[in-house]
Amino acid sequence: MRTATIVVATDGTASSRAAIRWAAREAARRAATLRVTHVIDWQHGEARYDLDGGDFAASRRIAEGVARTGAALAREVVPDLPIKIDILVGNPAARLLSQAGDADLLVLGSRGRGGFASLVLGSVSQRVALHAGVPVVVVRGRGDVTDGPVAVGFDESERAEHTLRTAFELAAARGAPLAVIRTYLPVMSLYMGVATANVPTPEEDAAERLRLEEQLAPWRERFPAVQVEALLSHDSAAAVLSGVSHGAQLVVVGSRGRGTLAGTLLGSTGLQLLHHADSPVYLDRQAA
Repeated sequence: MRTATIVVATDGTASSRAAIRWAAREAARRAATLRVTHVIDWQHGEARYDLDGGDFAASRRIAEGVARTGAALAREVVPDLPIKIDILVGNPAARLLSQAGDADLLVLGSRGRGGFASLVLGSVSQRVALHAGVPVVVVRGRGDVTDGPVAVGFDESERAEHTLRTAFELAAARGAPLAVIRTYLPVMSLYMGVATANVPTPEEDAAERLRLEEQLAPWRERFPAVQVEALLSHDSAAAVLSGVSHGAQLVVVGSRGRGTLAGTLLGSTGLQLLHHADSPVYLDRQAA
């Protein structure tokens, strides 16, 4: 029987330590092996190590120390957790993406070494989040909070049902309530050549809420232990989910959304959450 594997990237920063703690708890829930991975950024002229004249062995020892420290931190959180250590060499984002193929989940911190202070999300985390073909969690904000609801954005995209199922499963595993957010944006109309937003009527709001409840009904039956709150909003999905993240332990979004750019697996809502959410963000992935 195959054992599930969670890969967590570490570079010794506070952000990656938060990611390790989160990943250790998740591995325990899933009875999974945790693979603590550190990438030696071996790029001539850009390496972030003191190589003592190009001594690769020195950078290898540093890398092993970072990975072992990460594994020790994971065992502080879950003492009996099965852990493996991986030391990779090359471009960090590219090497992490290459490791994602045989993983069930990839966990990253929101910031890493070498990031610009003005960036809310590190470049490695963003690239991996955009292009990984497996579920990704970016641990940011209140990464160690274990209470509060799981929140999910539920839209009309073709993969929304898969994301909703993932959110129900995550909430059930945590014994947490689930907040399902549907954004109901007013239809734009033209008046004398100027675009204006229509204001939904109470009847339109009631019809939209009824439709959402009908869509949730079979999931409530399948997960009777999960307390579900359905929320309807006229604001953007990113704004609502960012606000909800301040009280949530996890926010779940689909890998594809309206307006997604070709060549990436993440829509604009997910990308905004990676920059602004106050809780870990789970990026759902569905096999093509």
